[in-house]
Amino acid sequence: MAAAGWYHRDISQVVAEELLAQAGRDGSFLVRDSESVKGAYALCLLFQRHVYTYRILRDDEGLLSVQTIQGIQAKCFRTLPELIGAYQHPNNGLVTPLLHAVRRPGPAEGSGEPGGAGAVPGWSGDGPAELGALPADGEDARGWGHTLPCPGAPPSSRTHIPQQLHQRLQEQLHSSPASDFMGFMAEFLTHHVQDLQALCHGHPQLRHLSTALATACRALHSEIDFTLAGLETLARVFDPPASPRSPAREQVMPLHCSKIIYPPLQGFLSSDPDLELLLSKISTVNHLLSSLEKKVLKSLQETVTRHNLALPSVATAPQPAARPLAMQNFEVKVGKSQRAALTVDVESGTVTVTKRGSGSLEEVIPHDKILQLIKYQSVQSKVRLVCARENQKSLSRDFIFPSARKREAFCQLLQLMKIQHSNLDEPEIISVYVGTWNMGSTPPPRSLASWLTSRGLGRTQDETTACIPHDIYVIGTQENSLGDHEWVEFLCASLKTLMAIDYRVVALQCLWSIKMVVLVKPEHQRRISHVHTSSVKTGIANTLGNKGAVGVSFLFNGTSFGFVNCHLASGSEKTHRRNQNYSDILHSLALGDKRLGGFDLTLRFTHLFWLGDLNYRLDMDVQVGPCRRQAGDSVGTGARGVTVPSLAQEILTHIVKKEFQALLAVDQLNLEREKNKVFLRFSEGDISFPPTYRYERGTRDTYVWQKSKPTGMRINVPSWCDRILWKSHPETHVVCNSYGCTDDIVTSDHSPVFATFEVGVTSQFVPKEAPGSSPEALACIEWESIEVILKTTSRSKCYIEFHSYCLEGEEVPGLLGVAVRVSWLGWSCVPLCPHSEMQRSGENTFQSCDIPGFLKLGWSCKHLPVLNPILPDLEYLGDQHLLLSIKGVESCESYGECCLALRSAIGSTAQQFETFLFHRGEETGSVRGWMRVRVPRGRCGTRERLYEWISFEEEDAEPAAEPQMRPKQRLRSRPRSLPEPATGYTNPAYFIFEGIP
Repeated sequence: MAAAGWYHRDISQVVAEELLAQAGRDGSFLVRDSESVKGAYALCLLFQRHVYTYRILRDDEGLLSVQTIQGIQAKCFRTLPELIGAYQHPNNGLVTPLLHAVRRPGPAEGSGEPGGAGAVPGWSGDGPAELGALPADGEDARGWGHTLPCPGAPPSSRTHIPQQLHQRLQEQLHSSPASDFMGFMAEFLTHHVQDLQALCHGHPQLRHLSTALATACRALHSEIDFTLAGLETLARVFDPPASPRSPAREQVMPLHCSKIIYPPLQGFLSSDPDLELLLSKISTVNHLLSSLEKKVLKSLQETVTRHNLALPSVATAPQPAARPLAMQNFEVKVGKSQRAALTVDVESGTVTVTKRGSGSLEEVIPHDKILQLIKYQSVQSKVRLVCARENQKSLSRDFIFPSARKREAFCQLLQLMKIQHSNLDEPEIISVYVGTWNMGSTPPPRSLASWLTSRGLGRTQDETTACIPHDIYVIGTQENSLGDHEWVEFLCASLKTLMAIDYRVVALQCLWSIKMVVLVKPEHQRRISHVHTSSVKTGIANTLGNKGAVGVSFLFNGTSFGFVNCHLASGSEKTHRRNQNYSDILHSLALGDKRLGGFDLTLRFTHLFWLGDLNYRLDMDVQVGPCRRQAGDSVGTGARGVTVPSLAQEILTHIVKKEFQALLAVDQLNLEREKNKVFLRFSEGDISFPPTYRYERGTRDTYVWQKSKPTGMRINVPSWCDRILWKSHPETHVVCNSYGCTDDIVTSDHSPVFATFEVGVTSQFVPKEAPGSSPEALACIEWESIEVILKTTSRSKCYIEFHSYCLEGEEVPGLLGVAVRVSWLGWSCVPLCPHSEMQRSGENTFQSCDIPGFLKLGWSCKHLPVLNPILPDLEYLGDQHLLLSIKGVESCESYGECCLALRSAIGSTAQQFETFLFHRGEETGSVRGWMRVRVPRGRCGTRERLYEWISFEEEDAEPAAEPQMRPKQRLRSRPRSLPEPATGYTNPAYFIFEGIP
């Protein structure tokens, strides 16, 4: 329907404003899905270079109405086309009539895939999708991720028959134009074993087939709704006039209940061949839907009786590895020439210093005497140990290790020693392993030891610490052909062989061949709660799951974690498509606290890790003949004696010489991040390993430059396709200890990539005194002022929404995985009401839009709320954060969100803050202001965290003799990610308030 061209589905507010700005005429309009109310819409209207947004809501009877200015009576409509038609006339409460519809743009140029960049996951129709949402793939009612078959399931449920069916489906795809529809059927084939299992138990309902068909036909369902709405509107034009006694508003049968055939209409339609063909198609669809279930049921019954079904055999577990030694020795240099040995005994908690040549023990330092460990940044192999002595001042000693990796191993062992002998009930620091590997649709090798122990190329683990088990393992794979059970069992068996620990499965989330497994140590299982899983398809027309992402989120005590494993669009020329994939994933993944659904996904978690085959390439145009180039070949000669172009030879020369910076300068991901297109404010470890794609299988010495595709021969420049990035709340502790790839796993054309992290975590805080026990034992968060700059053409009044788990009225993550509030009547924990509301400010008191395309807003202290934390202790508040969302008064939709750390603002005087605003992965503005967190006297006690005793110093800096245990003070400097100051705040890079008085 051409009339529905103004409906743009779930585009963001920023995109809507850009489309209206391009239209440029007063009265230009479009309709999009509302971001604040599920099932509602937002009408965006351009007038005098400003965009006005009105919400379109449904009432209890399902009728649509526009929220306009007060005093204008709301009008109700059955369909969106009726509503839009009515508001094309003046004096209806809008700032101007709807005059010029802004049509949806066509598929993005260069995307190379049907659907374009604007396609919405799971939807390809012109009209609104169904309002009821289906459960996320792989998510069950308990929130523990992908549902696995029971161990006691009959052998018939263990089958690799889906591989045969998938092959037959692929054969059909080449001759069928319905490749997007076939994506839903491929998803059913992957999980049809569940229908097969039900059939074996005597339940022939084929529930999963019915769900797949309903999902696949959703677009058709919506198209029929729109067509019927138009036909009903036309029919009412020719209805006889209503009698005076007729109801004022005649109700029409719901569209989903309409199943009426009018014989006179059939006779009329028979005169038109196109309409006759339409009726024939509808009849054929009806016949196929009714007969398909019988055909599938018959096929499954034959499968049960004729085949001996079994999963492929489980890969052989790796051979046992050597157990790590309890004591580790390090050769170091003391002073200018003195040699010494450092012996770290983690079990006994001591460090022994032995000078070479003396032959006697010089000193044994117990763990409780080590006050501070200082890493020098100017000399990467140098460390200073600050120790306490009885009746004396602290003693400092400098040690120089043979390499920076040896120094890191020594520091990790001392950190582990501190943790083991800390006598804390709950951990303050944990280690997290993250791995990603495109397996190339081939089984893995017998051993994954190098991958799981972070050994190979790049910044790798030293042999002295490689086999120290991590607290959490997050393993993401793409093009993984193994079954779900098979892969999990293989990983658990591999880790048990390497670490002698039976790791527990927190979650397994799968989307076709994209899989992510989260494993934790057994002692941490009780600390894991609020597990959520989700997946997003970004394949052809956003309906195929060969590309997309899976996500897992959970709480570790009081710290929230999110993990996303993705496989983005391939092809060197599809950078824009990959950027769109990232945006779709960011918008559609349903992870974390549902009350934070309006916040940007990157702000919902204390720590968010993003891994996978991102498929970004080197932005270089290389043409190569039919050859394979080896790294050790002579200049200009390929593996078969064919001449290699100079540009390709230059790339290989950089790789051989490990001159990676020259290549990383043209890495597409780095270039897109510099343009603020993707992964805003994410971090990535230094890349010191060679490109991980595309190798010849069976070796790591040869890159294969050419790949045959149905569209022709494709050139694959060696690239860092496989990446691991992360983003954390401000003033939290996260350190990347390793980032590299393996060099001995050669079954795929990708090398596995790993990264390990040291992460600070918080636990349920138990104060020494009950809050409220004295009149002054209360804490509060006060604001002096807040200023906001938004990139928008709207003139809307705004308010600020505040959210934090530390505020009164909010749920608090408990130790046992339930939301609790501390009750000081008997020192017990009582359940919280799940419907607590976020706190909000009043409308802005200052507003300016003098600069086109920007809106400046301000709030005074009188219009900002005083927030009351549930606990007043400094030690507790120092770990808390506030989420802020700037929302329009009329639309209640967010213009941008940010995160602030309370630690910086603790004190008697207000502290200035400034940061960026984000929305749906885009940078939408900036915010600054003054705030303070008042802590009552007697509640200012704090202590040093285990991760705070390791610090960094420059060569000429002298450490304090007695380190002060106090909260870190925020440096008054511009964010390091910002470029140099610009001349005005209208710069598209969003320089923070430059040029504003």
